[in-house]
Amino acid sequence: MKKLYTLALSFVTTIGFIHAQAPCSGGRYAFDTFTTVTTSSVAYGANTSFSGSNTTLVMDIYQPDGDTATNRPLIIWAHGGSFIGGTRTDADMVALSQAFAKKGFVCASIEYRLGFFPFDSANAIKAVLRAVQDMKASIRYFYKDKQTSNNYRIDTNNIFIGGSSAGAITALQTAYLDKSCEINYYLSPTTLSTMGGMEGYSGNQCYSSNIRGVINLCGALGRYGWIEPGDVPFCSMHGTIDGTVKYNRGMVNPGTPLMLLDGSRMLKEQANAIGVNNPFYTWYGQDHVPYASNSAYMDSTINFIRDFLVSTMGCTVTPLLPENTPAQTATLYSYSTCTTNVTMPCAPVGVKELTMHNTISTVYPNPSNSDVFIEFINISTTHFIELLDITGKSIIKETTNEHTFKISRAEIADGMYILKVTDKSGETATQKLIFQ
Repeated sequence: MKKLYTLALSFVTTIGFIHAQAPCSGGRYAFDTFTTVTTSSVAYGANTSFSGSNTTLVMDIYQPDGDTATNRPLIIWAHGGSFIGGTRTDADMVALSQAFAKKGFVCASIEYRLGFFPFDSANAIKAVLRAVQDMKASIRYFYKDKQTSNNYRIDTNNIFIGGSSAGAITALQTAYLDKSCEINYYLSPTTLSTMGGMEGYSGNQCYSSNIRGVINLCGALGRYGWIEPGDVPFCSMHGTIDGTVKYNRGMVNPGTPLMLLDGSRMLKEQANAIGVNNPFYTWYGQDHVPYASNSAYMDSTINFIRDFLVSTMGCTVTPLLPENTPAQTATLYSYSTCTTNVTMPCAPVGVKELTMHNTISTVYPNPSNSDVFIEFINISTTHFIELLDITGKSIIKETTNEHTFKISRAEIADGMYILKVTDKSGETATQKLIFQ
């Protein structure tokens, strides 16, 4: 999933480079080429929260006004907040999204499932996995859009993911935690399976979640060894006295010690050793996320990320903020790479998106914030309707002989559901429904 530098993809990637390189020479992507940006909010998926409630997943999409380009790079951002707080509209997410949209990128600031209890390492790891599953669903959303309506005109060879603090932890895990044996160090195979595996079921199943690179702002990775030869590149920025997510290696501590992770300095050491490109900028004597409250640090953050993005896309421009010398010594401990990867089906057994067969004509509106209507193709037979939540619990069971059936929104909470319709002959159709 994470390795894009394979022979099979080299030709496609080369084409992506050619497309992105020409606009860079005229200033696009390297400098502000648009003055205003339009923001829209969309639901990109849904899943069950740690407390068992259905959660609709929303993101804000930033696009440069007046842009006519047909193949645009994308940055997906995830906010900070220790996996218990934060929103897609946090000031740093808005500033980063606005800044790069003005350079010609499309940006998406996602919300992901938050919360865990008790506050211990085991539940913190589950919270990270839920966030990773949601970020992957957001990536798949744009692959799906590219192959269907193409509303956002994304160059899927140039999808970058990044974030701040917990969002950076999410992005790093999304990119480099790609084998089930790696997370089984923390979670049992049964727990991993119950949660939906590495990809999860947060939406847009069966589409790709491949990326081009990672932006790590004060984040960390579970094990430095998860970065392997041939992996996608990443850039990092981190303060040497970060007390929340350690610069080197240490416990993530947002007030309560939670997880022992390898910080940006450790990841720099590993990536250098195996030849993965990883520009790194150290904020000497700075604590956690200095850019969040200081415009000068935000400006330097934007400049450093810009250098990484345009370089990765193949543009030749003068760097605005070259990387500096890392502080401290990073000592790589003994690590044995594992190879086992048990994958889950891309959709739950018996549930696929848009499997209408010869039973259902249409389901509308979907997503919906009101009642939903089902129209049937064959009106000379009885239809059995069942609505299930994503845990498999039956919410509605009805029978109808009518051409149209209404699902009343009155007692249905926000979230993702599976509609199952069976006719008298046993023909079954399934459809994902999202109420928001």
